[in-house]
Amino acid sequence: MPTTETDEHKALRAAVSALGKRHGRTYDREQLWSEAAKLGYLGVNLPEAYGGGGGGISELSIVLEELGAAGCPLLMMVVSPAICGTVIARFGTEAQKQTWLPALADGTRTMAFGITEPDAGSNSHRITTTARKDGTDWLLTGRKVFISGVDLADATLIVGRTEDSRTGRLKPCLFIVPRDAPGFTRRRIDMELQAVEKQFELTLDDVRLPADALVGDEDAGLLQLFAGLNPERIMTAAFAIGMGRYALARAIEYARDRTVWDAPIGAHQAIAHPLAQAHIDLELARLMMQKAAYLYDAGDDAGAGEAANMAKYAAGEACVRAVDQSVHTLGGNGLTREFGLASLITAARVARIAPVSREMILNYVSHQTLGLPKSY
Repeated sequence: MPTTETDEHKALRAAVSALGKRHGRTYDREQLWSEAAKLGYLGVNLPEAYGGGGGGISELSIVLEELGAAGCPLLMMVVSPAICGTVIARFGTEAQKQTWLPALADGTRTMAFGITEPDAGSNSHRITTTARKDGTDWLLTGRKVFISGVDLADATLIVGRTEDSRTGRLKPCLFIVPRDAPGFTRRRIDMELQAVEKQFELTLDDVRLPADALVGDEDAGLLQLFAGLNPERIMTAAFAIGMGRYALARAIEYARDRTVWDAPIGAHQAIAHPLAQAHIDLELARLMMQKAAYLYDAGDDAGAGEAANMAKYAAGEACVRAVDQSVHTLGGNGLTREFGLASLITAARVARIAPVSREMILNYVSHQTLGLPKSY
């Protein structure tokens, strides 16, 4: 893989950065989403034949990182074009592609993603949302929790399980559930974290879906599921790196200007060195994110899975440290609304927790990479 960005990627990064700076920390989500769509940034990873930019997760991660670095990350970019758009582009029918991809690319429609359940967080094998055949239709029943942006989305890509007629075992499948489908209800979760995109608990009570609601082959199982989960991890890394860069930039600016005892506080190594270390950590995390995106776009799903988990872990840790050190650099000012850093203390933790915890990533690496025995 290349270790430096192409001229095209540099140009994309500069253009998105300019867009983000025009909107800034107090951005209006709808306006930014609409402008990003018009400029082709939302669908940069989707096929040109369906209105996208013909790029990949490499390009989409640049868009999200730079918006985050400007203080205006769009969480639904992780969900709508990265997860749902990718899955439909890879496994959807021609009709599904025609219906959804152009609309996801131009921002006129969005799609949420539902996998997490109250009793099946990181263990996707325990998902109990089940789909059963009723003639040519499907009946979907179950619950989902911590699903982002359902109120904004036109539909939700739900991970359910169907019974394998050969073995009797349940296997994961993906269904497009319209927001107004009978039996499909949502309840907003009251979160301490204040974000533009809200979190919801979903209930599916015998939601009847036509046969063409199924995305891909009902026998494909984990292959289709991880076609969406690997981009999710890469994009979460981009989200975290952008957030960390935003916080670090505010701290650097403050450390240059804030003068105590005749010298800017940034001249003191106790301030400068931790900020330098935070910068190094973010840069290293970005390299792993770029590797993961490169492998995914090259079609190496196995290699991308390992790298995506590592990238998400590294970026989450780097983001938390960068935000913490930035707030600490500003002292009391770091907790004021004026400087806009205090809210990031909570937001930064999300990158450690979601979409998969750092502990589960360490489990993955110890089992899959190091070949150590499982503890569960």
